[in-house]
Amino acid sequence: MSGRARLALCAWAATVMAACALLPLVDPATWIVQAAFLLGVQTVVGALTRRVPLARPLTVAAQALVTLMMLTLIFARQQAVAGIVPGPEAFQRFATLLQTGAEDVGRYAIPAPLSDGIQLMIIGGVLVIGLLVDALAVTFRSAAPAGLPLLALYSVAAGLSDGAAWLWFVLASAGYLLLLLTESRDRLSQWGRVFGGAPHGPHAESTSGAVAPVRTGRRIGAVALGIALVVPLGMPSLDGGLLAGAGGGLGRGSGGGGTISAVNPVVSLRDSLNVDEDRQVLSYRTNTDNVQEMYLRIVSLDDFDGTSWKPTERSITEVPDEFGTPTGLGSDVKRSTITTRIVAAEDYEQDWLPMPYPVTKVDIDGDWRYEPVGRTLVGDHEQDTKGAQYTVESLIVRPTAKQLSEAPEPPPSLRREYTKVPSSLPSVVARTALEVTKGATNDYERAVKLQDWFAFSGEFTYDTEVRAGTGAEAIARFLREKEGFCVHFSFSMAAMARTLGIPARVAVGFTPGTPQTNGTMSVGLRDAHAWPELYFEGVGWTRFEPTPNRGTTPPYTVPEESGTSGLPDVPRPSQSASTAPSAEPSASESCTPQEAKLGACGTESAAAVAGSDDDDGSFWGLLFFSPWTLLILPGALLAVLIPLLPMLWRLRVRSKRLGAHEGALPKPALGSASAREVADEGGRTGGAQGSPGRATAYGRTEAAAAHALAAWQEVTDTAWDYGIAPDESQTPRKAAARIVRLGELEPSAAEAVHRVAAAVEQVLFAPRPQVPSGLARDAQQVGVGLRAHAGRRTKLRALLLPRSTVRVVWALSARWAATSDNLLARIPTWRPPWRRPSTSQNG
Repeated sequence: MSGRARLALCAWAATVMAACALLPLVDPATWIVQAAFLLGVQTVVGALTRRVPLARPLTVAAQALVTLMMLTLIFARQQAVAGIVPGPEAFQRFATLLQTGAEDVGRYAIPAPLSDGIQLMIIGGVLVIGLLVDALAVTFRSAAPAGLPLLALYSVAAGLSDGAAWLWFVLASAGYLLLLLTESRDRLSQWGRVFGGAPHGPHAESTSGAVAPVRTGRRIGAVALGIALVVPLGMPSLDGGLLAGAGGGLGRGSGGGGTISAVNPVVSLRDSLNVDEDRQVLSYRTNTDNVQEMYLRIVSLDDFDGTSWKPTERSITEVPDEFGTPTGLGSDVKRSTITTRIVAAEDYEQDWLPMPYPVTKVDIDGDWRYEPVGRTLVGDHEQDTKGAQYTVESLIVRPTAKQLSEAPEPPPSLRREYTKVPSSLPSVVARTALEVTKGATNDYERAVKLQDWFAFSGEFTYDTEVRAGTGAEAIARFLREKEGFCVHFSFSMAAMARTLGIPARVAVGFTPGTPQTNGTMSVGLRDAHAWPELYFEGVGWTRFEPTPNRGTTPPYTVPEESGTSGLPDVPRPSQSASTAPSAEPSASESCTPQEAKLGACGTESAAAVAGSDDDDGSFWGLLFFSPWTLLILPGALLAVLIPLLPMLWRLRVRSKRLGAHEGALPKPALGSASAREVADEGGRTGGAQGSPGRATAYGRTEAAAAHALAAWQEVTDTAWDYGIAPDESQTPRKAAARIVRLGELEPSAAEAVHRVAAAVEQVLFAPRPQVPSGLARDAQQVGVGLRAHAGRRTKLRALLLPRSTVRVVWALSARWAATSDNLLARIPTWRPPWRRPSTSQNG
C-alpha cells in the first residue's frame, strides 16, 4: 500500500473515531455504520481521482459531487433525476428534512430519536467533516490542520452528551494522533531509509518494524494523551448549585460528598441557574397532558422580615393517608386529580420533597413528616431525597378570572399573617405598588397588574448574573435597576402584594422540565425557579408568574374575551395547547420552530415548545450552518454552499435584531439605524441627559428605541422576503396596514404588526416614548402569519434567497463610496516638477 493510500485510510479511520462521539446523542446508533460506509466510498473516490491524477481542486470537487449524489440516493431518491442526480425538488427535500431535523433537535432530549431530518444532519455533517479531513490531510498533504474539523465534530458531543466523555476524547485523540504519525512516517520514507540501530535476533533482517523517529512519536503521543486524561482529575472543579447534586441547594448537611447542603434559597437559586452543565435532578411521569402547570414545589417562604424571605418554623406531623381539601378552595372551582410518579437522582440530596401543588396524597417510603400549612413533606432522622421514588396525587385547579375577581375577603387571621411587612421596608415599594395598580377595583386585578408590569410592560430584564442582594434596600434597588432573576421578581411582587393587603408568599421549586422520548419529563438544575403565591378566598393559594421568559403565564391571569375583567390588554406570550411528550418526531413541514414557540401548531405534541432559552441547537448550528464552515470548504464544495450565504446572513440579522429573548436588546444589523440615530431622528432626548441621575433611564430608553426600530426593520424585511416590497414614503401605521392587506394576515398577526408600528411611532414622534415589551415575539408572529398564506415557491425563495439581503449590497456600496472619497481627499494634488510656478507681473 502506498503512503498516500495509507494516509487516506487513516483519515477515514480518524473521522469515524471522532464521529463515535455522536453515538450517545441519537437512538438507535445504527447511523454510524451507514456513515462509515459512505465515508469509505468518499475516500475511495478521492484515492482514484488522485491516481489519475487530477488537480487538487478537481479531486475535492469530485468527492463533493459523489457525496451529494449519495445523500440524494438515500434521502431524496424520489425527488431526484434517475434517483441519484439532484434537482430543484431534491434540494427542496433536503431543506425540508433539515428544517424538521432542527425542530426535532430542539424538541427532544438526549438521546433523540433517529428521524430522517436528524439522520441527514448527522450523516451529512460527518461526510462534510470527512471531506475536509481527507482534503487537508491527503489531497493537500497537511494533516495538522485536519484536527480542526475533527475537534468541531468532537465538540458537538462534548457539549451535548453526559457521561463517558473521556472515552470519546480518547477515540478522537487517538484517531488524530494516528493521522499525524502516518503522515510523519510517509514524509520520513521519502528521505530514504532511516537508521534505527543495529539489528537484533536471528530474524532482524526481515523485520520491518517502525523506525526510531516513528517509535519516538508514538511514545510522545501516548504520553501527551495520558497527561490530557489524568491532569484534569487533579484540577479543582466548580460545584453544581441549587437543588443539584453538587452543593448549593435547599436542605441540610455539610456540603461535601457531592450533596446539596446550602440553606439560603436566594444564593442557591442563582448558583443553579448559572451552572455550566445542566444536570438532571428529577424525572417524572404523569397522567395529564397539561404539564405546563406541573410546577414541582419544594417549600414556601412566608416569613418576610424586610431583608429576606424564609420558611416559618411550624410543627410537623405524621404523613396522613389523605391531605384533604386545600385551604380556601371552594367546591365551585373547577379541578382535576392527577397522579405523578417521581424519581430523584442519586446525587440529589435535600430535606424537602419536590411535589406538584396542591398535593392530596403521597406514597413514599422512609422517615418523612408533614407540614400542613405549606402542604410539604420534610425528612426526619437524616431522611433525604437521594434516589427517592414516590407517587403523588395532586390537583390542577382551574379558577376563572371572574371567580378570582369576585373572591370574598380572606379570614382575618390569615390576612394578618400573610400581609405583614416590616417598618424597615422602603416606602418606594408600597408607592410603586399603588402606582402600578392604579385603576384596579379588586385584589385580582391588582395582582394581574403587578404580574404584567414585571413580566411585560415594566421593561425589566431577566439576568441570572445579578447579585441576589440583601438588606432592606434590596427590593428598592431591584425596582430601580430593573435587572434580576426569578428571586428578585417573586420576592418583589410578593412584598408589593402585601403592601396592598393581598396575602402573599413565595414558593421555591422547579418549572415543569423537558419532555423525553419515553414519555417522562426531565427536570434539571436550570429548571430551578421561584414564584409568588397569592391567596384568594374560594380558590386558595394561587400561582402567579412575574418573571419574564421563565415558566408559563397562568391562564386565569389572561383577560377574558368578553372584557368583563376590567384589565388592560397587555401583550402576552401565547399559551400552548399541550405539552405532552411525543414518541415520534414531527413530520410536519408547516410547523416551524417559530410557530411552535408561538403556539401555532394546534394540539400537536408540545414537546415542540418545551425547549428553553437554551439553545441546545447551537452546537448543531456550529457544525452544520456556521459561515466559517462554508468559508473553509475548498473548490467545488464551496461553490455548492455559496448559495446558502443569503439565508445564513438573513438568519444572523434576524437573531441580532430580535435577540435570544426579550431581555436581550440586539445591536443594529448591517444597513440598519443605530440607537443614537433613532434618538436623533425622533428628537426625543426630552432632557434625559440633563442630569447624571437620569443617565440610566436615558440609556434604557435609548436601548428600547433601538429595539423597537430593529423589530420594525425585521417586520418590513420579512414582508419584503415574502414579496411585499417596502414603501419608505409611508408612515409606519400605513405601512403596517399595507402589510396586513397584501399579506392577508390573520387577526392575531395583524395586531402584532400594528403593535410594532405603534412602538416605532412612539419612538419617532412621542416626547416621552413608552416602548412596550414583546416586540420580538410580535415580529416572529408576523413571520408566521406571512408564511401561512405564501405559496411553496415563495416560502422557498424567502428561505434560501430572501429579497431583503440586497441591503448588504447597498450598505457595502455606501461604505465603499465613503472610503473612496476619504482616500481621494487625503491624496495631495500632484504638480509636475518642471512646471514653473506662476509669478506676479508687477514689474
